Amino acid sequence: MNDDHAGAAPRAGAFYGRRKGRPLKPRQADVTQTLLPALRLDLAAPAPSDLATLFPRPVSRVFLEIGFGGGEHLLNLAATEPDTGFIGCEPFVTGMAKALSEIGHRGIDTIRLHPDDAVAVLDWLPDASLDRVYLLYPDPWPKKRHWKRRFVSADTLDRLARVTKPGAEFRFASDIDTYVDWTLQHVRDHGAFRWMAETADDWRRPWAGWPGTRYEAKALREGRPPAYLRFVRR
Repeated sequence: MNDDHAGAAPRAGAFYGRRKGRPLKPRQADVTQTLLPALRLDLAAPAPSDLATLFPRPVSRVFLEIGFGGGEHLLNLAATEPDTGFIGCEPFVTGMAKALSEIGHRGIDTIRLHPDDAVAVLDWLPDASLDRVYLLYPDPWPKKRHWKRRFVSADTLDRLARVTKPGAEFRFASDIDTYVDWTLQHVRDHGAFRWMAETADDWRRPWAGWPGTRYEAKALREGRPPAYLRFVRR
């Protein structure tokens, strides 16, 4: 781990990156217009004190995924964790449309969505309301002058610390070694979370139940082994 990024300006909640790609297919456009309004969080209203009330049936805990891409991981969790409620944030229109198509096709009723930057959701959520947070393969912003755009920063860690319960986990995965180092240093300096690794396999191997993603497969093909970091809220 190096100190090249020490003192970099915080991200401060601004969203950077693409929101739109290729035009949506007709079904994707239709499901975005019809299903997203029903699943979208209403950030203009106060957040419920009990997040379980966001869902139409009882759930015992609530997870957040920040930037879920096409939704492979989020959808797999919803299928394997039926007693868990999920909040997914994804600003990229195509990724949101792909996830919505699968949610509608599978009839999933334990996912709520925010089609924009996750910082707004973190600011809306009640204190100590989340049981787990995922940040998987976030945009690495590899050029040093862009590192301040990375999602992990002192201010976003402040937000995560506020909304996670004691003992909750923050899980992070990336194939970019500078971002892994960056995350480890920022979490260490922040102090609200403790890295759970005890051996090298604890960060070299995915956690139990990991379904893999298309981005991960591409990284492995191109010789970039990912790191899987688990942190626990003190």
